[in-house]
Amino acid sequence: MAKASTIETLPADILEKLQALLRDPRITQMDATQRINAILSEQGAEPVSKSAVNRYAVKMDKIGAKLTQSRAIADMWIGKLGNEPQGQTGKLLNEVVRNLAFDTAMHMAEDEEPAHPGAIKELAIAIEKLESAASKNEARDALIRKQAREEAAKDLTEQLKNDGISEELEASIKRILIGK
Repeated sequence: MAKASTIETLPADILEKLQALLRDPRITQMDATQRINAILSEQGAEPVSKSAVNRYAVKMDKIGAKLTQSRAIADMWIGKLGNEPQGQTGKLLNEVVRNLAFDTAMHMAEDEEPAHPGAIKELAIAIEKLESAASKNEARDALIRKQAREEAAKDLTEQLKNDGISEELEASIKRILIGK
């Protein structure tokens, strides 16, 4: 097992200060290292090296770039899929994870060594959870559509009642709009 980075072992408050320093474009990594080491010195803790700060900054930059790219892709597809961003985001993420699971399964199948049973189990659990989430999303979407139809039927029949429609016509409208 790899040794934990000295940066990752910093107390949460000092790590947050380091992260803020690294996000500030006016502060160099060298300055950030010196400021954090000054705080650590006051607390009687061991300093962090410049290379540890650099490795951490590079790692965070890579993660940030991936997040930015993921958001840009999601924004593009959500814009294309429609104007229900929460539901569409869930559907898009389900599809991305479904593709990742498929790719993982294919790599496992192509490997000359048999797949570890634990890896197969975890992949199966991930797929089961993914499909369960997709079913829940679909059920939630159906419920939202049903509630919208019921609200529209209620509003329409109330308006038409004010105009003097019969109960039979009101029932007919409800049957057409909400299946009652």
